[in-house]
Amino acid sequence: MQFCMFRRISMAVICILVISLGKSTYGQIGSGDVDGRVNTINTAVPFLRISPDARSGAMGDVGVAISPDANSVYWNLSKLPFATKKAGVSVTYTPWLKELVDDVFLATLSGYTQLDEYQAIGGSLRYFSLGNINFTDITGQSTGEYRPREFALDAGYARKLSDNWSIGLTARYIYSNLASGQNSSGQTIRPGKSFAVDISTFYTKDFEREDGYYNRFNFGAAITNIGTKISYTQSALQKDFIPTNLGVGVAYTYQIDDLNKITGAFDVNKLLVPTPDSSRSYLDKSVLEGMFSSFGDASFSEELHELMFSFGAEYWYNDMFAVRGGYYNEHATKGNRKYFTTGLGVKYDIFGLNFSYLVPTGGGTQRNPLSNTLRFTLTFDLGNNDQ
Repeated sequence: MQFCMFRRISMAVICILVISLGKSTYGQIGSGDVDGRVNTINTAVPFLRISPDARSGAMGDVGVAISPDANSVYWNLSKLPFATKKAGVSVTYTPWLKELVDDVFLATLSGYTQLDEYQAIGGSLRYFSLGNINFTDITGQSTGEYRPREFALDAGYARKLSDNWSIGLTARYIYSNLASGQNSSGQTIRPGKSFAVDISTFYTKDFEREDGYYNRFNFGAAITNIGTKISYTQSALQKDFIPTNLGVGVAYTYQIDDLNKITGAFDVNKLLVPTPDSSRSYLDKSVLEGMFSSFGDASFSEELHELMFSFGAEYWYNDMFAVRGGYYNEHATKGNRKYFTTGLGVKYDIFGLNFSYLVPTGGGTQRNPLSNTLRFTLTFDLGNNDQ
C-alpha cells in the first residue's frame, strides 16, 4: 500500500504522518536509544495523548492537578466532585498540521454533572480526522479516496472519600480506522479497536493566611489508557500497545486580593509502555507486564529520559479574564518535543472562551503538528453557583 497524495502534501510527508499516527505517540518517530541514541516509545492511537483543551494547551499541557472543569474527564476525572459548578460542558476544535493542510483536526466534546456533594459523573467524545487520502496500488493506479479517522468515547464516575480527597474511574472505547479495506502484503486492513480504563485520585486543601485570604494546594495522579492491545489485520502475530500513561501533578493557587489570583502548576508524565528493542520482542508482553516492566526495562538514565515535564501558570482577574503560559519538555532521545505555550481566557456568566497558541523552540528537532496554531475551547457552566 502506498500513499499517492494528501491534497497538498507530498508522498513522503503523508507516509510520515500516517506512520506516526499509527505506530508512535503524538509525533514521536524513531527507533534505536541506548547511550544517547534515539529510542522513542512506540504505541498505536497516539491521538489519545493530544491535549484536548485550550486551557491546558496554553499552560504547557498541564492538567492533572489544576482546578476542575469539564475537561477533567481527560486529565483527571476524580477532580469533578470538587468543581464549583454543578455541571459543565466543553467543546474544543484543534487544527492539526495547519501550516500544511486544512482538513486534519481533533474535535472534543466533554461534560459532567454532580449527582450530589460527594459524587459526579462525566463523559467525552474525541474525534480525530486525517482528511482525505488517495490510495494507489503498487503500479500507481488509484484505488480510491479514503478518510482515515479515529475516536474515543469515555464515561466515568468520581467520588469524594473525604473533604479533601477523591478517586475516579473512567471507561473508554477506542476506534481507529486508518485504511479499512485496503490490502497490505496480502492482508486486508481493518479498523483497530480497544477498551481501556483510567484510574485517578485528587487531593485539595485550602490554607488561610493572616490577611484573611486563602491559598490552595492541589495534588493529582492518574493512570490513563490501561487497555487491550490493538492491531489492524486479522492475523497479526504481534499487537501494538496503546499509550498507557502515568501522570502526576501539583498546582498551587495564591489569592493576591479580592480580584486577582495566580496559579502555578507542574506535571510529570511517563508512558507505561515497554521500551522498544531491536528484536521487537517487547510487543509479546502482556498489558500488565508491559506496564510494570516499563519502569526497569532500560538503563536508569534512559528511564529518566522517558519522563515528560510540563510547567504552567495562570492569572485570573475577577474570575473573568485569564492570561496563561507554559513550557513542555521531552528528552531529545524520546521524541524531542520542546515548546512554549501561551493563551487567554474570558468568562461571562455561564459562558467561557479559551485560546491557546504553541510556539516551538529551536531545541526540538521534531516539527510539532500544532506549531503556530491557534486553537479554542468554548465552555458552559451549568447548574447552581459555587457550592
